[in-house]
Parts: sequence; structure tokens; C-alpha cells
Amino acid sequence: MTLNGWMQIGILFFVVLLTAIPLGAFMANVYAGKRNLLSPILYPIERSVYALAGVEPGREQGWRSYAMAMLAFNAAGLTLLYTILRLQGYLPLNPQGFSGVAPDLAFNTAVSFVTNTNWQAYGGETTMSHFSQMAGLTVQNFLSAATGLALAMALVRGFSRSRATTVGNFWVDMTRSVLYILLPLAFVTAVALIALGTPQTLQASVDATTLEGAKQTIALGPVASQVAIKQLGTNGGGFFNSNAAHPFENPSELTNFIQIWQMLVIAVAVVFVFGRLVGDRRQAWAIIAVIGILLITGVAVTYAAEAAGTPLLKSVGINLADGNMEGKEVRFGLALSALFAAVTTGLSCGAVNAMHASFTPLGGLVPMFLIQLGEILPGGVGSGLYGILIMAIIAVFVAGLMVGRTPEYLGKKIEAREVKMAMLAVLILPTAILGFSAIAVVIPEGLAGILNPGPHGLSEVLYAYSSATGNNGSAFAGLSANTPWYNTTLGFAMLLGRFAYIVPMLAIAGSLAAKTRVEASSGTFPTHGPLFIGLLTGVILILGGLQYFPALALGPIAEQVLMLAGKTF
Repeated sequence: MTLNGWMQIGILFFVVLLTAIPLGAFMANVYAGKRNLLSPILYPIERSVYALAGVEPGREQGWRSYAMAMLAFNAAGLTLLYTILRLQGYLPLNPQGFSGVAPDLAFNTAVSFVTNTNWQAYGGETTMSHFSQMAGLTVQNFLSAATGLALAMALVRGFSRSRATTVGNFWVDMTRSVLYILLPLAFVTAVALIALGTPQTLQASVDATTLEGAKQTIALGPVASQVAIKQLGTNGGGFFNSNAAHPFENPSELTNFIQIWQMLVIAVAVVFVFGRLVGDRRQAWAIIAVIGILLITGVAVTYAAEAAGTPLLKSVGINLADGNMEGKEVRFGLALSALFAAVTTGLSCGAVNAMHASFTPLGGLVPMFLIQLGEILPGGVGSGLYGILIMAIIAVFVAGLMVGRTPEYLGKKIEAREVKMAMLAVLILPTAILGFSAIAVVIPEGLAGILNPGPHGLSEVLYAYSSATGNNGSAFAGLSANTPWYNTTLGFAMLLGRFAYIVPMLAIAGSLAAKTRVEASSGTFPTHGPLFIGLLTGVILILGGLQYFPALALGPIAEQVLMLAGKTF
């Protein structure tokens, strides 16, 4: 590790905070329906959208109606995207002449982009036409991110309202998320990426002559527009197979800095929106503190593990001071590769600028564990906020058990219904991750996809189902996942991780909105101080540790021990 590396990491986090605070203020005004900087331009468009869709913006929905609208909208998006992929060969903007996508891969990809996972069992430049990339994948990048933001606002209203029967209007929240937040930011950052060397064209490819005189065909396409929203919306799906390690998606250190900032800025800003809308900004800073502690720790461990290298590197004459550069881009180095890996998995983004399977076992364990914690550090846009708020409900419940009082959070009594729904939500992830992984490592269809033996092979499978269920989308690599077994089971894992988590969360929102908000008393446990920060951090780690430690011990932890003894897989 170097001082220069830590300075780069520190500057990035500082810039994120510096921009997320005013963005949070802007977003709070948007969701409160107040006039904002973009209203003169976008409000007429917003009204037109409601008129065309037959939406009454002043008519709010209870949590059940909100959930049904969300499920119907996403089901329609899934069907449309599946159809586009299957009929790709007959649709326009297909200069490569690609045929339709196979049924199992089309199902997996459609589910992946609708659930904000963006797991890719294909090479984008060799599988998807420009029409599929733009009208299918990029559109869903906007809509899945907007869905997460809308759902987060529904839960925030549950805390901020008193004796209410509604949690907002899904169609209004979706429209405002896309129009006022995602589209403007995506446009500005796409232009910046184009200026810095990211292609944006409808050409299929160009031919180049190498220094040796050979001919090479280089794939092109509308790259910048997809990269901009894939990062801002914490989607992560790359235009190219190698994702943000590709020099067209991520040409330089500056574009790498911008893309890490893109991943973080909205997800962090949503936390400040929460503080403003519940009327207590200290609550937002408490959550930011928890996120910062865990995310920075993850970055530090990953960076340290990669900087330490492995004993085997020394045995073949490689200087250990150079660290483990296997699977990393020289233009980014160890610090920004470690930072990117921790951020993309602490979020639910899944974009990668290095191959996680080539990290040291300990370095690869951290991204996997950050996903398994529920991707709440700070998590996907919207989804990270409602994920950590559910953890906060469990934390205050634990605190209530300790002192023998009915737990409260933000003036709302946390009772049996909320705790049951919270536990139902958080148990979805380990059930799907560990359940599917256990089956995959004992049946021929699952074992056939593992390319590396021993604990590394287990890590490949465990990471795949963690990534799918956590709606992350990054791959450990080394797993042949484009098979009917993996395409189908990973698709179901994505659906469970997204929608089986959302419905209990919305039930909590509806229950809390109906309750009377009471003033804090001398017996109220403060949820903005160091004690709560420590408690919430502990609950997150204990839940993750108890659920996944046995599997991690057989995978990356065992591999780390064996690596130090001189054995690799």
C-alpha cells in the first residue's frame, strides 16, 4: 500500500460527500413535489407523461396497491425485454447480424436487467445488437434504478407520516426519478465520457492494422450512453464482455474516477434525502457513519491483501513490493482496483475494472462478503437505503430486548409485525445464496460449470449466487454460467433477491405509515449517536458472519491458508 494510493481513495470519498449533500437536497425537493431547478424545463414533460399514461398524480396508493403497480410494471418490462432479445435477429439496428438470443439466456438476461442485477452470461460485443443494447438493456437500466428509488421513498414516507393509509404513488415516484434525477445526470456524464474517449456510435466495428501487420476488428457501438446509466443506476452491465476493464468503457484514470463517483453519488445522496424527509438530518449522518466504517474497512482489507501479494510470486522472481497485479489493469493499479471492487460490491452495481477471481483469496473474499451483507454499503440506488433501514429496525429491536422496552425508531413503535417482516426480508438472501450453492456443488449440471478445483471452485459458485441474489451482477470469473442450469437458477435467485425482499419491505412501510409518530422521551433510545452506530454495525456484521462463515471457511478462507502454504488452484 502507498500514500499515493490512499490519497486517491480519500479524494474520491471526499468528492462523493461534497456532491451527494446538495444532490440529496435537490432530490428531497423532487420527491416532495416542490419546485426545483429543473422544473421550468421538465414539469411540462412530467404533466404530459401523466396525461398520456392516465395517471392522477394527486391520488396516492396504499402499500398493497403500490406493490401491485410495481410488480405489474416490472413484469411488463421483463416480458418486453425477453421478447426483444428473442426477436433480435428481426429487429433494426443490428449491423452485426446477430441472431436471437437462446431462450434460457434471454430469460436470464431479461430478469437480470429488470432486477437491477445486470449479471451477464454473455459477451456484449458478440451477442447483443445495438437495438438490444439501447432499447432493451439501457432502458431497463433507467427503469430498474428508478424502481429502487421509488421503493425507498415509500419506506421513508412510512417513517415520516402519521396515521396515514398511503405511501405515495408508484407512477409519480418512477416518473420523477427518471425525469429529474437519472436522465439529467446520465446525459451530463455521458457527454463527459465521450469527451474522455468512450465511443458513442451506431457503427458496428472498425478495422485496424496492428504493429505486426495483422488485421484486427474492433467492436464499437453506443457505449457512453450505457456506461453512464449503468454506473449512476448501480446497474453494472457492461457494453463489452470485460466491462469497466475495457479501454473503450473506461479509457483512463480520470474516467475510472468518474465511474466510481457515479456509482456512489446517488446512493449516498438518497441517505441525505431520508434525513431531510424525516425531519432529522442526524439520522442520515448516523447511517453514513455505518456505511463509511464498513466500506472503508472493506477497501483497506482488499487493498492490503492485493498489495501483500502471495509467497508464490516471490518464488518465480516477482518482487512482492509490486503486489498482486494479476487480473488488474496497469492504468488503474492496486489502489483503484481495490477501491472499485469494494465499491461495486458494497453497492449493487457489479461493474468491474479487474477480475475478482485473480485477486488473492482474502482480497476476493471481501467483495463476496460485502454482497452477502445485503449490499447496503451504501447499496444500490434506493435499494441500499431500504436495506439498511430494515437492518436499523432489527438493531432497535435488539436494543429493546436489552433494556426491556418497546423499541422505537424515528418516533414509530417497532412491534411484532415490523420485526417479522424485517426478518422475512433479510432471510431471503441466505436462503437463496446458500440453498442454490449447495445444490450446484453436488449435481452434475452445477459441477460442470466449475473451471477450478478445490476451494476456489466453491468460491466461484458461492460468488455467482451471492451476486445474483444480492442483485449485484459482478462475476468471480472462472464459472461457465451460460448453461440452462445456471441461467435458470441464477434467474430465479435474482427474482427472489429483488421482489421477495421488496414486498415485506413495503408491508413495513404501510404498517409504519399508519402508526402515530410519537415524540422522543427520556426513555427513547437515541438513533443518531455513537452507540446506535456501533449497534447497527454489529448487527450487520453478526448477521452476515453467522449466516455465511461456514461456507466462506470452506471457500476463500481455506484457499488463503493453503496459498500461504504454497498451494494454488
